[in-house]
Amino acid sequence: MTDMETTENVIYLAGGCFWGIEYLMQSIPGVIDAQSGYANGTGPQDADYRTVCTGQTGFRETVRVEYDPDKVSLDALLLAYFYVIDPTVENRQGNDRGTQYQTGVYCTNDKAKETVERIAAIERGRSENFAVEIGPLVNFYPAEEYHQDYLEKNPGGYCHIPRDEIALFSQLRIDPGDYQKPAAETIRDKLTDEQYRVTQQSGTERPFFNEFWDKFEKGIYVDVVTGEPLFSSTDKFESGCGWPAFTKPIEAPAVVELSDDSYGMHRTEVRSRAGDSHLGHVFTDDPESPNRVRYCINSASLRFVPYAKMEAEGYGYLLPLFEE
Repeated sequence: MTDMETTENVIYLAGGCFWGIEYLMQSIPGVIDAQSGYANGTGPQDADYRTVCTGQTGFRETVRVEYDPDKVSLDALLLAYFYVIDPTVENRQGNDRGTQYQTGVYCTNDKAKETVERIAAIERGRSENFAVEIGPLVNFYPAEEYHQDYLEKNPGGYCHIPRDEIALFSQLRIDPGDYQKPAAETIRDKLTDEQYRVTQQSGTERPFFNEFWDKFEKGIYVDVVTGEPLFSSTDKFESGCGWPAFTKPIEAPAVVELSDDSYGMHRTEVRSRAGDSHLGHVFTDDPESPNRVRYCINSASLRFVPYAKMEAEGYGYLLPLFEE
């Protein structure tokens, strides 16, 4: 039983069936241990699977995640968690229904609380309805042994998180914790009026009259607000749309895709993961694109880092992109 966590670098994540969240966290380099259990319920007398499944205990199926902050940030873990859950629904995830499947992020110290609240504020702004519980850990009881490492012991077992999404996080190079969103006043001061209008007010710049639409120099494109790497010149293609066009981001989780029904159209908006900057939209079935996908991105949301300057600017870890 855990009533008071003594390890600083621990977070508790409830995201539906704990088998999937445990497996996701175990796949992320830098995670030391992930343990399935029951959190914030009535007490030890009810902390068993059969009783929790009655929905009367208040327990959430929760994973205790211990991590090495020198290898992975809490930002990265939280944003991976939000990438795979549906934050808009209560008491369910995937095909699972019941109070035990309520989503939640529970912390045990002020340092973690500050990070959790900062990330939750970003995620709350991306959803019309935000149903994830954010608060302190009250109690935690490890689940039965047969639940621990369930998907490692049963590779074909049920998982409400798509396996291809889990695979994304086993090979991430970009840690969003290195590119945290600045305070609002700092953002206002560092951006031009056009950059601010596009990134912070979801504006759109003029086609063909923007900095990068017809530029193809070798290098990477980063979020103008945070510096988080987003796109590579290796994935940029010539498009008649008048804006920079890419077949894919450097890493899929580096961008967030949201439904956008503004201006009487149904589109998919693209925003940056850590900075929550409006970037543009993504379209499918584009005949000009090599893979028929076009990430149509505003130049004003990007800063270009030439290949020759990547090492000096702290992006040397991405130089292998140009060798693949």
